[in-house]
Amino acid sequence: MIMTVTELKQYVTTDISDKVLEARLQALELLVRGYTNNNFQKRAFRTVAVAVADGNQLLVPGAAPFKAGDTLEITESELNSGLVTVSAVSDGSITVMEELFDESGVVITKVVYPADVKHGVARMLQWQLDNGDKVGVQSETISRHSVTYFNMDGDNSSMGFPKSLLGFLKPYRKARFGQGVSV
Repeated sequence: MIMTVTELKQYVTTDISDKVLEARLQALELLVRGYTNNNFQKRAFRTVAVAVADGNQLLVPGAAPFKAGDTLEITESELNSGLVTVSAVSDGSITVMEELFDESGVVITKVVYPADVKHGVARMLQWQLDNGDKVGVQSETISRHSVTYFNMDGDNSSMGFPKSLLGFLKPYRKARFGQGVSV
């Protein structure tokens, strides 16, 4: 996960349940990864593992260089590709929170997000909490009181957020090749 709910609460004050915040953080993580075409992998922390459905475990040779709370990306897999969160580590075994299917020869790599990306995601979530119910309303007037909201037309927004809020992602964007139309 891009950050824990506990980390998020250092930046954002809300009464929304931790489960809902966790789901929103997971959605924002996928959004950031898709927008930047960057998987934020730390390739020095990569190994081949065997996925075991019983107990949602990844079996690795030797001591695993991972700890509880780490995000791992599973690749070179037909059944388990994607992001998982480590819940526990013991000698040769990594237990994850997500469901796994039996498979051998999967590659697992640690995912690390820089501090500015975490802070930017916290700002995105705060904006979502503060302005989510105002999207689509450009201005409102009651008697002599008038309020104008941020204009969310195509030139000012991207992925449902103001473009100015996504500026922190620019240094992390990677070019995407091979996605064109074939004849």
